[in-house]
Amino acid sequence: MRLSKKSLMISAIALASALALSACAGEAEPTDPGTDVPVEVEFEAGTTMAALNAAGSITIGTKFDQPLFGLKGLDGKPVGFDVEIGKIIASELGIDEANINWIETVSANREPFIENGEVDIVIATYTINDARKEKISFAGPYYNAGQDILVLAGNPEGINGPEDLAGKDVCSVAGSTSEKNIAEYGVNLITTDTYSNCLEPLRNGTVIAVTTDNVILAGLADQNPGEFEVISKPFTEEPYGIGLGHDDDAFRSWINDLLEEIYADGRWVAAWESTAGTVLATPQPPAVNRYTN
Repeated sequence: MRLSKKSLMISAIALASALALSACAGEAEPTDPGTDVPVEVEFEAGTTMAALNAAGSITIGTKFDQPLFGLKGLDGKPVGFDVEIGKIIASELGIDEANINWIETVSANREPFIENGEVDIVIATYTINDARKEKISFAGPYYNAGQDILVLAGNPEGINGPEDLAGKDVCSVAGSTSEKNIAEYGVNLITTDTYSNCLEPLRNGTVIAVTTDNVILAGLADQNPGEFEVISKPFTEEPYGIGLGHDDDAFRSWINDLLEEIYADGRWVAAWESTAGTVLATPQPPAVNRYTN
């Protein structure tokens, strides 16, 4: 189990005092405030948490092409809100940020990667739904999104909702909930593996719109200023969860406990405002869903 908050508080006070003394002596370098320093923790033997802590590393699946949530940076490492949540989880497992192995996961391979053990968890704009819960488990949600529509700047076709897309060419990603949702409106669906691959077809008129979650579209529009706009009329609810092994109830409960902790102590807000919050307003964190089946 994790150390008590009292023990951690005493350790934190002792550490702060030591750092202050070292600084006065000119022996310490200031720490990077953006770095998640791993905490000293103990877990019950046999749990996933104990195994990851003992290994000193974790493999996390995330998106590499979605601005604000998971985008591969110039140094080859992903950045975004999903990534920051992953760093917090690693830190609370006692794992240094440098020992996180980031694996690109696209919509179609998230469940297989978890089932095959290629990743320990997936944090990748991953909507919780019943079909997926038959194969894997979810902690969270840690954010609530909604499916929306991206069009050319100025909305020249006057698209006001999914009903206006019937019979027209629309791009989305194969294996996503967005693909399934928009198919119900009778569109001519063109799919690809990543949402960024939908942008050129929208530019050149091959498709009339791109559809997925509003926060993903907002990131794409922000990355391409003046080219696109989101109609800002979401028509679904998309609770984002953290995917993990099926029936790993102890690990799921531990992550859920941690999410509620960072909602309360401000770390969730800090993670949001340093990433997605540079473009989007700060929302209220959603209530954790501790489902039993």
